[in-house]
Amino acid sequence: MAADTPGRDPVETQETLSNLLQETRKFAPPAELAESANVTAAAYEEAAADRLAFWERAAERLTWDRRWDTTLEWNPPFAKWFVGGKLNVAYNCVDRHVEAGNGDKVAYYWEGEPEGDSRTLTYADLKREVSKAANALQELGVAKGDRVAIYMPMIPELPIALLACARIGAIHSVVFGGFSASALSGRILDADAKVVITADGGFRRGAPSALKPTVDEALKECPDVTSVLVVRRTGQEIDFNDRDVWWHDLVDRQSEEHEPVPHDAEDPLYILYTSGTTGRPKGILHTTGGYLTQTAWTHHAVFDLKPETDIYWCTADIGWVTGHSYIVYGPLANGATSVIYEGTPDTPHKGRFWEVVQKYKVTILYTAPTAIRTFMKWGDDIPAKFDMSSLRVLGSVGEPINPEAYVWYREHIGGSRCPVVDTWWQTETGAIMISPLPGVTAGKPGAAMRPLPGITADVVDDQAQSVPNGGGGFLVVRDPWPAMLRTIWGDDQRYIDTYWSRFDGMYFPGDGSKRDEDGDLWLLGRVDDVMLVSGHNISTTEVESALVSHPKVAEAAVVGATDPVTGQAIVAFTILRGSAEESADIAAELRNHVAKTLGPIAKPRQILVVPELPKTRSGKIMRRLLRDVAENRSLGDVTTLTDDSVMNLIATKLPSAKSED
Repeated sequence: MAADTPGRDPVETQETLSNLLQETRKFAPPAELAESANVTAAAYEEAAADRLAFWERAAERLTWDRRWDTTLEWNPPFAKWFVGGKLNVAYNCVDRHVEAGNGDKVAYYWEGEPEGDSRTLTYADLKREVSKAANALQELGVAKGDRVAIYMPMIPELPIALLACARIGAIHSVVFGGFSASALSGRILDADAKVVITADGGFRRGAPSALKPTVDEALKECPDVTSVLVVRRTGQEIDFNDRDVWWHDLVDRQSEEHEPVPHDAEDPLYILYTSGTTGRPKGILHTTGGYLTQTAWTHHAVFDLKPETDIYWCTADIGWVTGHSYIVYGPLANGATSVIYEGTPDTPHKGRFWEVVQKYKVTILYTAPTAIRTFMKWGDDIPAKFDMSSLRVLGSVGEPINPEAYVWYREHIGGSRCPVVDTWWQTETGAIMISPLPGVTAGKPGAAMRPLPGITADVVDDQAQSVPNGGGGFLVVRDPWPAMLRTIWGDDQRYIDTYWSRFDGMYFPGDGSKRDEDGDLWLLGRVDDVMLVSGHNISTTEVESALVSHPKVAEAAVVGATDPVTGQAIVAFTILRGSAEESADIAAELRNHVAKTLGPIAKPRQILVVPELPKTRSGKIMRRLLRDVAENRSLGDVTTLTDDSVMNLIATKLPSAKSED
């Protein structure tokens, strides 16, 4: 049994998760959007009638140099899609739009963190710069199949670097620009990368943040790296050695012409590392044809993208899979105009995101529940200062969204007129799997709703049987899908053990889910985060949502702590909204609110009001550290936190915990 198999947890002996949270609010699609929606309810019927034919039609939206011979070869758990087909990802994302006469169309509006720092790149600009970068990489000796590590801030050269790799068939491995030297070196070594692309630094929270010194430190452990290509962004002084070369010295002198050669549909496109519970990161491998097919189709369908008129902004970092799929590959394949923002939401002020929406007249916004709850905490008055009437579709990604955060997002950002598409997917799935369709679905706050057409997701019990409506269990995917990971880089057995060993023939992502009385799906987070309280499996997500539904609470994190009476007891860490004041009775008030909302079984034993929660750089709450606090253990590794001083602040709040008497 693999140590990092999802969900290998004692709670799995229980058949189902308790279904506690009830939600009756529904928001129908806006009539105007429904009338002109890219995808209608007929897509579900088409996919159900012939799933492979459905994905073939999606693939035909791309330009292929050679059409495939076989749509799917499935040797469980190994899939090959569009076998025999050949295409070039960069050509599909850039060149074909220029050839179609859309060279003057804006591909990216780039907004730097320092105010007034901006650039506009058309598709013709992008074709020129990607071609030059591809020529530069080939001058450095990069060939098809070689790995290139990329460690950069959110600047235009980042998507250009990805597309240059894709153009020549090199495999890129992007490492988020906040990771440490040891995390970077581990990923470079695992992928056996020969070239690193980085920058002197980027701007973060109003100041230059150096990156090149981290690369220098990491490469002490990576003797096989032959070249480091460095973009000058901040102008900071950095060390330069024999293998370093400035981007502007190498790339700028290259030819603006580069012939894109076709690659096999199953040729690797990129490796993206995600954490494993063993401590050794997992290199998730995505290939070419199936990945681009599903990212392009889902971006077109889920966001109802109209490339002629929409301005699309995904606020993620390209260092995460959301940025790969929904800043670079999906939007560019569809000829979209996107916004890229370099910095943080509160620099130089807490209205920065809404200022960007107003400036570029953004029509589609895709962001994370963590960010939405932070905006709630800062207050309703901040977004109210900006004109966001251009928005027409809102998206959520990264974790289940609390119903109250969903409603706040819809009301205060979307003006109570924009549908919210709450999307479920993972690094491993490559593209969105479960989501409302904005012109079809009556959205429910907090629900991911139904699997997209062509996706066969299900909720099963411990015996792999589908649970009835109203039941809870384990999320699985029953059939292969085009954008799925092909393996873990260099470790097929770990791939099998991690994702395919829990339920025979089914992909298990490690998440719990419930199916409500209408048959719609609610994601309940990792099964590792399920609490077993007096024989009931209770999801941390539902208790957190109950807490956030209280008008004084902006954000909450819930963990289970060992309890001599109930087995586990619920301990909650809460952040109050800006206008709320901490008082002696707040814990009792919130505990009673949860009991009223979910039932007495879900009443927390302790509630701590804290100034901040421990979050990774991608915005995920580190519940493992909160469990350490709740059980008075010494803290585990805190190096992946955005701010490791948060744990000291939480520790100072421990004496104020209120327990049930």
